[in-house]
Amino acid sequence: MVTMAQATEEVSYLEAISQALDEEMARDERVFLMGEDIGTYGGAFKITEGFLKRYGEWRVLDTPLAESGFVGAAIGAAMMGLRPVVEMQFADFISCAFDQITEVGAKNHYRWGAAVPMVIRAPFGGGVHGGPFHSECPEGWFFHSPGLKLVAPSTPYDAKGLLKAAIRDPNPVIYFEHKFLYRRIKSTLPQEDFVVPLGKADVKRIGHDISVITYGAMVHLALEAAQSLAHEGIDLEVVDLRTLMPLDKETIYASVRKTSKAILLHEDNKTGGVGAEIAALLAEECFDCLDGPVIRIAPPDTPVPFSTPLEEFFLPKTSDIIAAVRKLATY
Repeated sequence: MVTMAQATEEVSYLEAISQALDEEMARDERVFLMGEDIGTYGGAFKITEGFLKRYGEWRVLDTPLAESGFVGAAIGAAMMGLRPVVEMQFADFISCAFDQITEVGAKNHYRWGAAVPMVIRAPFGGGVHGGPFHSECPEGWFFHSPGLKLVAPSTPYDAKGLLKAAIRDPNPVIYFEHKFLYRRIKSTLPQEDFVVPLGKADVKRIGHDISVITYGAMVHLALEAAQSLAHEGIDLEVVDLRTLMPLDKETIYASVRKTSKAILLHEDNKTGGVGAEIAALLAEECFDCLDGPVIRIAPPDTPVPFSTPLEEFFLPKTSDIIAAVRKLATY
């Protein structure tokens, strides 16, 4: 377990999440954790390792394999003034709690003004050869559900700051953390307490020719593509949404109005994804600025394959971005 005293060390994406949980539990006794195997075992990915010993069984609750049940219990606890953080062992299993999330948690404030300050941590995404039941990107299901906030960090800094902000927020937040990034990226984080505000995108790379709007692990593919294309004289701007709902439309529009060209990149299936909504928004609000078609790069409309070669074919690649950029640059 990574503690606050170690906060100045270079930490991984996974350790940043662990730090955020640890610091928020130490800061606010209302914060508690629920999920499958998070206590004695320390979580499927060891993010909560050591938490049971430090905080005790009343704040680190191992649950049965019953997502609908423990999410419902978390909603009730949140409505009574606590701040539960629920872990879905894999984001794919969140569908078992769909009714509780969308029909109860998301709608309570609309129905009668009740705050539901809870976070659902959802390890999502492919690239880890988990197959169709352990690799899904289900953010599109909840993107259409009013009352929820959705975040998807791409860096350790954002992972820590967004989780802390989500825990402190009075609304239900689904926190999509990408499994592929857990131990693959590291950075040095500030020692002092910080949050990354919900609803604010971040321009990870300033450019002038084409805007690539993305989130999660795809941010790193976009940055790789940008570095490669710079040698060809093509200057990409990479916009990391960070928060999917509410969308930071101001940052999106400002980027596209500057470059006049947009590529929407995500790992969720192409049809009905976040990229489709942003494409519609750009058609409505930035049509006069566009010098070419809005291009979406996303996986085909199939489940995530288990086979390694098929998964590599399924997931967007740097080469896909480069090909799309070259095509768009000709307009």
